[in-house]
Amino acid sequence: MDNEGDLTRGGALKHLQHPRFARAYARAVERMNRRGATEHRRRMLAGLHGTVIEIGAGDGSAFALYPPAVTHVLALEPDDYLRSLALNRAVTAPVKVTVKPAAAERIPADDGSADAVVASLVLCSVADQAAVLAEVRRVLRPGGTLAYYEHVRSDRPVLAAVEDLLTPAWQRLAGGCHPNRDTLAAITAAGFTIRDSQRFGFAVQSLTPPVAHILGQATSSGPPE
Repeated sequence: MDNEGDLTRGGALKHLQHPRFARAYARAVERMNRRGATEHRRRMLAGLHGTVIEIGAGDGSAFALYPPAVTHVLALEPDDYLRSLALNRAVTAPVKVTVKPAAAERIPADDGSADAVVASLVLCSVADQAAVLAEVRRVLRPGGTLAYYEHVRSDRPVLAAVEDLLTPAWQRLAGGCHPNRDTLAAITAAGFTIRDSQRFGFAVQSLTPPVAHILGQATSSGPPE
């Protein structure tokens, strides 16, 4: 298992550093939280217990919302700036949180070691959703939970076409983010059973149109064969 020093010295996460976007995201997420994202995360985390892995933890906005039945959170964040913010939030979290530099494609945890994996506004930006979701299944125990809160492709044809058109440029500007992914379909295709899922529009800023989001939990049958 890689430790923080090895990852930093070896530059394993260098290609996932987006300093300008990370700072812009950190400012934007504060507004998003006030507009409703905090409650969205709280609903996503409801009922979780035991050992949890949070991939793409960002600035640690979810840390204060974990229920007391959670015994430990391993929070992974590849970006140096966002991870520094997450480390500060981990100190005051109501549950034990360990923050490490790692990407979702390579989770530093043993097979079947987690009761739940949390993905909050991160599956839009990973390079390969299928590979990440297979890694999530690997670390989840059979019957474990994937809790997700993600923005996804619109079900309105005109808006979806605009998202498709904007995606190549937006990826370069926004740390690899794809505004046009069908993440719920990807979760199902990866072998998860959807336990509950809500789809809703959410305007992340006051002057922007609502964007389609999904929020829910899915169950893993065990590691991929």
